[in-house]
Formats: sequence, C-alpha cells, structure tokens
Amino acid sequence: MKKFIAAALCFGFIGMASFSAAYAADMKVGVVDVFKALNESEQGKKAKAELESLIKTKQSSLEDKGKSLEKMKADLDKQSSVISAEARKAKQDDFERQMRDYQRVASDAQAELKKKENDLTGGILKELREIILKVSAEGGYTLVLEKAQALYATDNIDLTDKVIKAYDESKKSSK
Repeated sequence: MKKFIAAALCFGFIGMASFSAAYAADMKVGVVDVFKALNESEQGKKAKAELESLIKTKQSSLEDKGKSLEKMKADLDKQSSVISAEARKAKQDDFERQMRDYQRVASDAQAELKKKENDLTGGILKELREIILKVSAEGGYTLVLEKAQALYATDNIDLTDKVIKAYDESKKSSK
C-alpha cells in the first residue's frame, strides 16, 4: 500500500512538473521601465520642464533672501561692538525672526515642489499603467513586470519603447 501511494505521488509530481513546463513554454513575459517611460514620454518631458521652471523660481527667491540674511548677519557682526546692548539685542532678535521666516519659506517651497511633482507625475503614471495594460493585452503577454523589480531581463522582452510610443500617440490623438 505504501509503495502504491509513493508511486502515485511520484507520478503526480512528474505530471505537475510537465504541466508547469508546458505552461511556462506558452508563457510570454515582458518588462517595462516605468521610470524611463515617465521621463522620456512627451507628457513626462513637459512635466519635468514645468517642475524645473518652478524649482528655478523658488531657488532664485530663496537665494535672494539668503543673501539678504548673510548681509544682515555681517552688518550685525560689524556693528556689535559699537552699538548699545539693547540695539544689538533688537537687531539679533530681528535677524533670528527673519531666519525663522526664511527656514519656514524654504520648508513651504520644498513641500509645494513635492506636491506639484506628485500632481504632475501621478496622472501620467496612471495613464502609463493603462497603456501598459493595453500593450500587454495586444501583444499577448501573460506577465509584465516593472523592470526595476526583475533580477534579470533580456532586452528583447523590454516593452518600454512600445509603451512610450503608444502613450505619446494616445496623447496626440486625444488633442
């Protein structure tokens, strides 16, 4: 009886292995580099340019305020030995208040940039996922992975360029 069960289990495993191998032979796998698709698509390039423009504007404003604070600190250091203790204290308090304001503005600018980036890229990523599904279905793919998550993938299964092309065409046709 034990030999019969062992033989049945053995044939069962062999059958499953051959079924899995046959199924794997029919399986079509692809990968997509979503980061590349985001950065190289027309919409992604526009979003990146808009974000860079906003960054430059914020940096310029912060640099002007930073230079003003540096000048204020230098003036305070020069005058500290010739002005009264009360005047020095008032100037020091004013400097510290403006420094806190500067830090708050810098923090707010960083949060605004992060939100803008999320707003710009979030919609594009959602649309890219839809295009990936469409390209995968049309190509008869069984499995499509994010390229960054794959330990190894040959270039012939990379669908990124097809996805970028399909996405750009979908945006042109929707205009």
